[in-house]
Amino acid sequence: MLETLERETPAPGAPRVGLTGPPGAGKSTLLDALVRTLRPRGETLAIVAVDPSSQQSGGALLGDRARVRSGAADEGVFLRSMAARDQLGGLAEATRAGVTILAAAFDRVLVETVGVGQSEVEVASLVDTLVYVASPGAGDLLQFMKAGVLEAPDLFVVNKADLGPAAERTAGELAGGLGLGERRDAGWTPPVLLVSARDGAGIEAVAEALGAHFEYLSAGGRLAGRRRRGVEAWLLRALETRYGSYGIEQLGGETAVRGRLDEGASAFAALAHLADEIEETLGKPR
Repeated sequence: MLETLERETPAPGAPRVGLTGPPGAGKSTLLDALVRTLRPRGETLAIVAVDPSSQQSGGALLGDRARVRSGAADEGVFLRSMAARDQLGGLAEATRAGVTILAAAFDRVLVETVGVGQSEVEVASLVDTLVYVASPGAGDLLQFMKAGVLEAPDLFVVNKADLGPAAERTAGELAGGLGLGERRDAGWTPPVLLVSARDGAGIEAVAEALGAHFEYLSAGGRLAGRRRRGVEAWLLRALETRYGSYGIEQLGGETAVRGRLDEGASAFAALAHLADEIEETLGKPR
């Protein structure tokens, strides 16, 4: 069934937006504010919220449902909570499948990750636009560089702007670091926006920035290229998780694997087919 559901179709398709940032930055509150802003425009929204899991019980609080309240009684809003379990990328194992299915039924898909760190950047290969949500006093430029959060995001949002100078300093640190290092897309300069998700201040500007970035990606084949690279990264990661680098070598290496993903083909079907090839190779006598 996944073969018919998962089609990494060319642009445009439903925009996929990821929200990441440290715990406590207000990602869920920002999601709620975006729902209140986008729904009056007629957009249907699907939200995938990934919560951390307990190392003891394996369970998750799924507390994002308590904060994203605006769409609770709205048929145009769908919220799916997922537990991260033991995944280190800030997402749950089934997040890609869920996002792909929801993108076929809703006008926009919003993905909230567990949090962000040096290993929690998997969401960048899943979404079209990555939003980093920072809180005032989150650190200076050196700290942001150490955390590795300056290269991947397409939009920076400093939440809790009502705190005043502290939020402005954080926004300044982020804006000052944009020219450092190698960005994922050299043709796009990420805006740095001050918002107060609790009060709704600045949320319209965030919605406009999301629209502007999607328009930028839709021009010149950038969106299709980004989505294809994301599928390639996921495919390689899934194969390496199951079979290690040795298994990928049996297929001719990473370049050969990337070349096996045909345009418009099912990524899940490609994964199953390549896994069968590795299994067959490993099962043959030397």
